[in-house]
Amino acid sequence: MDKKSKKCPHAFYERGSWYHRTKILQEDYSVKYGKTGGFSSDVEAEKDYEKHIKEFNQSLGSRLTTQGADISLKDYLIYWYQSIFSERIVSTTEYLSAYVLYTFLLPSIDNDVKLRTISSEYLDEVLKKASRYCESAGNKSRELLYIAFKDALSERMINDNPVPNTKKYPRKKPKIYVLNKDQIRTFLAAAKQRNWFLEIILALYLGLRKGEIRGLKFNDFNFEERTVHIQRQLAMEMKLQSGGIEVEKYQLVERDPKTEKSNRFLRVPTIVMVELEKRKQRVLTQKIQMGDRYQDNDYVCCQKNGLPHGPHSLNKEIRVICENNSLPHITVHGLRHMFATILLERDVSIAKISGMLGHSSVHTTFEYYLEVMDADKKIVEFMNREFIPDLE
Repeated sequence: MDKKSKKCPHAFYERGSWYHRTKILQEDYSVKYGKTGGFSSDVEAEKDYEKHIKEFNQSLGSRLTTQGADISLKDYLIYWYQSIFSERIVSTTEYLSAYVLYTFLLPSIDNDVKLRTISSEYLDEVLKKASRYCESAGNKSRELLYIAFKDALSERMINDNPVPNTKKYPRKKPKIYVLNKDQIRTFLAAAKQRNWFLEIILALYLGLRKGEIRGLKFNDFNFEERTVHIQRQLAMEMKLQSGGIEVEKYQLVERDPKTEKSNRFLRVPTIVMVELEKRKQRVLTQKIQMGDRYQDNDYVCCQKNGLPHGPHSLNKEIRVICENNSLPHITVHGLRHMFATILLERDVSIAKISGMLGHSSVHTTFEYYLEVMDADKKIVEFMNREFIPDLE
């Protein structure tokens, strides 16, 4: 993992000196990315970055003032995405947004149409074309266009935002797969014989996201109070090549939880604490065996050398368990859904469930689990109202 400065967000250290990223605006309004280094400290690199960005924005503002009225919709979207939007989102969101822009939207837009002439009728045609790519393309394309035009409006490049007057495309409803009691008993009995049992019950009994599980550290747990502080996630950061969706570089980074409300304290069931103690002893043994080769980051979920597992390892393990036991395919996120349905069946309030899941709002929780709450087939038989099945 690259060494980054905690106090200077744009500075990073490599090959003996401090660096920062650079941006150069091209004639077609795309941005060429680079880096410059040789700085003796992160503070020096950060100051130079601030100077560089100020000059970049001044140059950009000058071009938009003189050419903004004639900028095409395509050129604006490329400029907006690379120069504005990508600066305020995380890399996983950046990849999804880049895919929507370059795969769905840009091929659906005429080359010569100007930003200032865009109407809701024209965007309806664009979205109609984009929606043919896949089930979620229309919704995601409309969402991205709305943000892009909102920023254009704030910069006074257009007089109004035409996107709200376009046809709405429904969001693809999440599918929630729930195992019945016999299936969950089979699944957990098989999981208990393998090395990932702790990670699995962290998802099923605490409702943690995959990144939250991977980012857990032993110091996050209060062993006396039997609580855990969810305060980070371990995520894969992707650097995209300029002007496209090709991934240039991957790296693991620690980030704050997904939303502000995802930073939360949870009570930990006994079964999880028991497995956590076992894991703690296993990691201690691995430290002794590996000696200086062990890279101690205090991760609960780690390889024998202390480094994190790959981002897909846990889902792969769950898939193997399901296939070996003739069970429906589920994922880590599926276990998180099952945690919520358990609580719903136990009449826990939607507000409480939202807080435990770390959703940004109760509305998010309601949208995800509306089908479960309104389903004709109740999940009364699910685990026979037992939160933790007897594995003995």
